[in-house]
Amino acid sequence: MSFTITHALTEARLDPVDARALLRHVLAVDDAYLITHSGQALSDAQSARFAALAARRSAGEPVAYIVGAREFFSLEFKVTPAVLIPRPETEALVEFALERIAPDGVQSVLDLGTGSGCIAISIARHRPHAKVVAVDSSPAALAVARENVHRHGVTNLEVTASDWFSALAGRKFDLIVANPPYVAAGDPHLAQGDLRFEPPGALAAGADGLGCVRSIIGSAPQYLSGGGWLAFEHGYDQAARCGELLAEAGFGEVFSRGDVAGIERISGGVWGARAA
Repeated sequence: MSFTITHALTEARLDPVDARALLRHVLAVDDAYLITHSGQALSDAQSARFAALAARRSAGEPVAYIVGAREFFSLEFKVTPAVLIPRPETEALVEFALERIAPDGVQSVLDLGTGSGCIAISIARHRPHAKVVAVDSSPAALAVARENVHRHGVTNLEVTASDWFSALAGRKFDLIVANPPYVAAGDPHLAQGDLRFEPPGALAAGADGLGCVRSIIGSAPQYLSGGGWLAFEHGYDQAARCGELLAEAGFGEVFSRGDVAGIERISGGVWGARAA
């Protein structure tokens, strides 16, 4: 007997959101199709493929890696195990960047540790006159980012190999953004859920999780134009310490702001003329 869409979703014994995402991928349809064609029978090949993907999800593999994509800022990005999975809380960083760049502005923007390129591409798409540079030290991540640049037809974005600022000597930016590793190395969450499958180098940063944040704050002034802004994502309990680090480094107008859940997730400040 053939499985219908409804039967397949029920028998998968997965979180309903995950089950629908996998079946959408198998059938190459959207949610509306699953609803309006709930009685449609799956072919044997479709049933077998869905069962295989459901088994991978049951074993803990993230849905984004199984289907090879994740939506971010209303755009779909290719993702692989070489890059961090884009998350909704990071959209607050893009929103901050867009607030600092006029729609017709030609500001220069740097995205550190770009991964899939989701932050840089989202900024470049919404501010087509800005000059955006995205860097990462991972060749595999850079390959994913470049594919996403091509997918979204972005022409005002340069993707460059660089370990943070190492390949950017002499360059200046009006805005620097980053979603660096910020999880403490011994945090038990690293061995739980989706984090088990994501690249460790994109997650953990020293005993307190702030090793990369310190490095970025310490180096950013050399690469910021006068009055330029630095903004970065951090952990749910790190806003106060990040604010202290920014102030100690000489940044002005230090701020933190919440993500979609209201958790303080983004911190930053201004450097140079406006900070004086």
